[in-house]
Amino acid sequence: MNQLTLVLPFALTPPELAQDLARAMQVPALAMLLERNSTHRVTEEDGANRLLPHESWLSRALTAGAPAGPSDNAPFAPAMMRALDVAQADGYWFAVQPVHLQLARTHMELGDPRSLNLNEADSRALFDLIKPYFDDAGKPLVYAAPDMWFMRADDWQGLRTASPDVAVGDNLSDWMPEGDAKREFRKLQNEVQMLWHEHPVNEARQQRGLSPVNSFWLWAGASANASANAAASNAGALAVVNCPAWLTLLADPALRAATAPQVLALPGDATVVLGELIPVGKAGDWAPWLAHMQQIEQQWFAPLLAALQTGRLGSLKLVFSSHLKLAEFTITKGSLRKFWRKPALTKLTP
Repeated sequence: MNQLTLVLPFALTPPELAQDLARAMQVPALAMLLERNSTHRVTEEDGANRLLPHESWLSRALTAGAPAGPSDNAPFAPAMMRALDVAQADGYWFAVQPVHLQLARTHMELGDPRSLNLNEADSRALFDLIKPYFDDAGKPLVYAAPDMWFMRADDWQGLRTASPDVAVGDNLSDWMPEGDAKREFRKLQNEVQMLWHEHPVNEARQQRGLSPVNSFWLWAGASANASANAAASNAGALAVVNCPAWLTLLADPALRAATAPQVLALPGDATVVLGELIPVGKAGDWAPWLAHMQQIEQQWFAPLLAALQTGRLGSLKLVFSSHLKLAEFTITKGSLRKFWRKPALTKLTP
């Protein structure tokens, strides 16, 4: 393999915890890779960006002809529809994800969609109830999977939406859609929330200890012919592990629970996204974060370091991020010979 890019969201650590986390980690392969790089670049993104830094990077990497620099454009809906074999006409399509909105002390916030556990029967019942309202509004709604529906809205192309992960745990008002169509969106959202309030599906879910499905999240809008997928980009094959549903759909079906040996055996370049750290990193839950990092060291960093040393891998690019920052490291067999650079984890805190 010539080049492998490993994207690890929320691998960067906050300055106030950097020393404590570094002392707690036993990750010699990662320390070697970080310090003996050939190139190292750090960028900081605008806090108003409606994508997390790694999502913005992926949007550029997986979209043919995407402009350089930070972006909150995530034109993934058509590619997700293709992955789910959903027939689509021309037009502008959004991803629609059923979600749980919860009340915090002073504001509403989005619950993590990963914990929704929505099954086929419940999802179908909720979908069938609201579909006529979408149709009446001129916004056809299409069912694809329990946690992923799609909506056509040709006149909402200017609507700025946010990814679910950027909004999880934050004040909901900061991430609601913005643009000329925002009032029309809110009207449709309010109708859905009233229809689902105290619905038998939600009452049964609560009896089972599950959160009610009380709203939907709209994002990832793009024209039907958008080329936002790995096959149309320069990213090579896309492999994922424990990633959000939308990103898993964009990956090669055979690489949706990828391993290092599997990826290293690919004939061409590849991009791997490891999603284990996203929920714990966003929440600042550092005990499971440490456990995941130890596991990633064994399953990924150590094998990739060995592949570089033997020449099986030509170059490795690490893309690490936090809430606002993105760090990119390129490592080659030649850069590993920089013996005067002592392995360290200081670059995990840019």
